[in-house]
Amino acid sequence: MGGKALPWVDMRAFALRAVEMARSDLEAAHQYESVVFFDRGLIDAAIALEHSGGPSVRETLGQTRPYAEYVFVFPPWEELYTGDTERRHDFKAAVQEYHRINQALDDLGYRIKEMPLTTVSERADLIINECNAV
Repeated sequence: MGGKALPWVDMRAFALRAVEMARSDLEAAHQYESVVFFDRGLIDAAIALEHSGGPSVRETLGQTRPYAEYVFVFPPWEELYTGDTERRHDFKAAVQEYHRINQALDDLGYRIKEMPLTTVSERADLIINECNAV
């Protein structure tokens, strides 16, 4: 839309906007009585903000834990990884981001469940089984 809040133009502006959107998404999710999954969210945005020189993840999040205790993480998968107009960083940067996310989740006390490199269907079955076990 011609703005500069893009990670390859102004990472901090992008991260600030992502934090705003993630907070809005969390608020909107309260209307649902069932389980809601987030692909990316407030923690990822807070990590990006900190990485771009902004406040720490804990400062951005405050005292709240925005998500459930268990978090499913999907490691970068080089064979599937492709760049495009929306994802301009390379695989190495994706791996670095993945490590920052895992470290922050661990620091925040989340229980991390790393998903295996397998089919979407098998991953979905694993997630359903994990959710039923909790």
